[in-house]
Amino acid sequence: MAYPSIERRRVLAAAALGREVGVPGPDPGSGDPLHAVTGTILDVSPHLMTIERPDGRTDRLIIAPWATIWRGAEVTPADLPVGARVIMRTSRERKVVERVWADIVRITGTILSVEGRKDLVVELHCGPHRGRRTVVIPYRATGRLQVRHPQLEPGYLFDAIGIRQDGTTLALLPATSQPTYPARAVPPAPPAYAGVQPRISGTATWSDAFDEEERGLAYPMLERADAACPDAGVSCAGLPYLALGSLLQIRNSCTDRTANLPIVTCGCVAGRFCDRCVECGTSERGRIVELSPSSYIELGGELVKGCFNVQIGLG
Repeated sequence: MAYPSIERRRVLAAAALGREVGVPGPDPGSGDPLHAVTGTILDVSPHLMTIERPDGRTDRLIIAPWATIWRGAEVTPADLPVGARVIMRTSRERKVVERVWADIVRITGTILSVEGRKDLVVELHCGPHRGRRTVVIPYRATGRLQVRHPQLEPGYLFDAIGIRQDGTTLALLPATSQPTYPARAVPPAPPAYAGVQPRISGTATWSDAFDEEERGLAYPMLERADAACPDAGVSCAGLPYLALGSLLQIRNSCTDRTANLPIVTCGCVAGRFCDRCVECGTSERGRIVELSPSSYIELGGELVKGCFNVQIGLG
């Protein structure tokens, strides 16, 4: 059976509910727009970078004097190798680079096995639709990671930020404090109350599992049959069930930037994290959306920080 596209689902849902079809994209009232640009480095100098975009186009961008560059640590343009995959925050019609994240990855899942004594090799299950990933924790990063991930044991959750280098995924920074419970023991959601809650607060994170330059999000509370995901429908945040293609209004509580974004995939792994974000105050408990990197950046998020406090409502 062929399912309708994400765009078609949104139109059908609006018709069924008697609502107007929302328009995806940033809220014009959020101030000057931020732009996320992705590509592969063809050439770089202290002030200019030439990249090949995912569609094959070549772009030449100016590196602002105040720009910061991260590739496992803060580096200079001279440290960026040709062939590195970059995602950047730009301004002025996408031509001036303010932030660069090179070869960045985020590894989120349930630990299946841990091997090694110095460099640790961790195999993860990242959900039925994302499969398994193998990550190496270099010896130099084990102390920093284990401070916030003390249970490096099968069955526990893992969430780290790192880089892809020579075909290997390296975990370098903890993206969060590890939940104290196993992945299959998510705390129950609070009791529901009558009426419709217009805005829900919690944590927004990002994932590298989206297509390049995709704008959208993963959401935990989807019908399992609709999402083709047997692990969907788990969250400690008391979220309502929604359908693929639903448009959510996402507001970054730290930057006050807002955008309408479609649910494009299941967020079953994110729903198992009953944690908080402390970027600007302490968020409500629970990850309620997992954004594509481009959407996360355009809402004012910093990829290395890993989360921001968020409010969501129907777009």
